[in-house]
Order: sequence, then structure tokens, then C-alpha cells
Amino acid sequence: MTELTLQNENPVTTVEATPLAGYLTASGSSPATDLASYLGVLTPRQLDASEAETDALLSGAGLHDLGWLRRIAVRGEDRLRWLSGMVTNAVETLPDGRGAYNLVLNAQGRIQGDCYVLRDGDALELEVTAGQAEALMTHLDRFIIMDDVELAPISGQTALGLTGSEAESMLQKLGLAVPTEELSSTSGTLGEIPVRLIRGYGTLTPHFELWAEQEQVPALWQALLGAGATAVGATSLETLRIAEGIPAYGVDIQSRDLAQETAQDRALNFTKGCYLGQEIVERIRSRGQVHRHLRSLELTSEELTADNAVDLPIVGTELRVSGSAPEAKPAGALTSVAAVQLQGVRRIFAIAMIRAEAEIGNRPLEYAGGMAHILHTPPKLT
Repeated sequence: MTELTLQNENPVTTVEATPLAGYLTASGSSPATDLASYLGVLTPRQLDASEAETDALLSGAGLHDLGWLRRIAVRGEDRLRWLSGMVTNAVETLPDGRGAYNLVLNAQGRIQGDCYVLRDGDALELEVTAGQAEALMTHLDRFIIMDDVELAPISGQTALGLTGSEAESMLQKLGLAVPTEELSSTSGTLGEIPVRLIRGYGTLTPHFELWAEQEQVPALWQALLGAGATAVGATSLETLRIAEGIPAYGVDIQSRDLAQETAQDRALNFTKGCYLGQEIVERIRSRGQVHRHLRSLELTSEELTADNAVDLPIVGTELRVSGSAPEAKPAGALTSVAAVQLQGVRRIFAIAMIRAEAEIGNRPLEYAGGMAHILHTPPKLT
């Protein structure tokens, strides 16, 4: 990608620099002063050579900002029952120290946002992006009526990320007990810095979040760099997201979409009981279909040259069933596109919303400039 443009449907009114961006800018670190607007914050766009960043995120240990994440405490005697009625996945049966990915729907079953629900002892939290935190809290607040529930943003903390196949061993060498299950968490100290460690979700490589007090960011950043991590910017993280096929709300997932259209089965629990929008989700399940799905793609370009130089198709580029008539309906459209450069080889990945009928028979798809292949399993990049 030539620029970072990921924004949410409901952007925050004031975009602030993350604590890490503030520290790197104040210290004169270059190119950290080149900040990008990403998920409702300003964060470093790039911190190392592009191919080095990608290699670290896949087969090394890429150290990066996660200052666009926000945590919201859900408090009160009714918090478990109430939150269970507001999100699509398990809450009341969520084990201690575990989390679950959720969609937040309206009564018509349309997606209002996404989040992770985290349970730590008696504490119940939502983890959301800064770009949708305000809108989600406003939506959820409307449904606190006679319930003993309070939503309270957790301030003073921020997160750094460590991503890559070497991330787990690096954290262990630094003395942290590393969670073995995705969306599970532990607490410990890195040197003298208290941290909460969460193992995130990924399809190609391990992801970790390290939460600490904001004033500890410089020391935590330097400790991880000193352990051998490679600094990584938001552009490479966005590229990895697309290669992993993980949709972003406000980009790939929109407020008009239905839960099953996103193909994010990990967000749905069909045994948990009633929640807002469940009737629509269950009706779709009983009928067994929706008319379109988000899909991960790999694109091949007829214009790819010997030096791998080719312009990426833009978001919104139409897909067509190969050989279909010009007047035929498009098969779908690209919602995210990125190129991965590794060991001199450039590969193009995308996420697209595709009409279900266009997938019948596994017919090849094409776009202006090349072919599009639906990925039914994560791509091999290492």
C-alpha cells in the first residue's frame, strides 16, 4: 500500500497520537515522526525497511504499537447477564483468564461494531478499537435500563504488540509466563515493569499484547528491542491483517452487514441464549444461507513485471466470474488490498465481499488486471 487509510465508519472527533508515537516523536526517532491515522489514533507508519518488517511479523518478533486499543470495564451485579444479552458470543460461560471475539448487533441484526470480551477473575472488560469505542459505548448505554451495570473506560494504560514465530520464546526468555491458548491472558513483570500479557488471534503467526501503564512505554519498548525484536509500523501490520484474512469493522465489515455475511463463525455462539439481534442470526441459520460472504483472496496480475512492480487494484475494484458477459452482475468487490514482499517475491492479497451465487462451482474470478483466487485456508508465506 502506498498510504495508510484505514478508518472506521464512526471516526473519533479528535485523533491523538498514541503514547508510543509520542515517545518516539519526542525522542527524535526517525522515521517515527511519519505518523499515520489508523483505527482512530496517530501511530508510526513505518519503523524499518518494509521487507524487514514483514519478515519480523512472520518469522521473527515484530514489535509494534497497539495504542489504538481501548479497554472498557463492565461493572455491576448484572454485568454478566446484561453483556450476554448484548453480544453474539459467550459471556457467562467464559472461563477465567479467557476472551472471545464478538459482534454487536442492533435489533435488525445489523452489525454495529466488533469487540473482544475479556474475563479476568471478577473483572469483565471489552477490548475495542479507538475509532469505534465512543459509538459502541453510546449504543450499549441505550440498553442499560433497570440493570445494575456501568461501562467505564480504563484510562492510563496502553499496549504494545509482539508478533511473529519467535515472539513466544522471546517473552519466555524475558521471564513471562506465556499463555498457550488464543485469547487467554496472564500477568507478570518484564524486568520491573508489571504487564498483562494477552495472546491474540491470528491465522499465520502468533500475536501478543503487552498492557502496561502509559509511563512505562519507553522502558517496555527499549527492553523488547534490547531482546532482539524488530520495530514495525502500522503499514506492515495492516498488510499482515489482510494476508491473514481478518476483516476490520468500518472497512470490510459495515453497519449494513449481517453476522453470517462476515464469515466470522468465531464470533457466534448458538447455545448461549437470547441477545440483541439473535432472532435474525437464528433465522439465517435455519434457512442455511445469506446472499454474500466476506472472502480472503490472492490476486495474480497480468501486469507483474520481472522486478515485481505493479500497481495494486484499488478498494472497490469489481470482481467478475471469468468469461461472464459484460452486462452480467459483478461477483463482488474488493474491500482491502495489500502486497507482501518476501525474499524478492511479491504476492497480492485482498478481502472482498462476494455474492454467494458467484461461488457456485468454484468458477475462477477476475478483475481488471488479473485473476482472483478465493483462499479456503491461510496462505503459506514462510
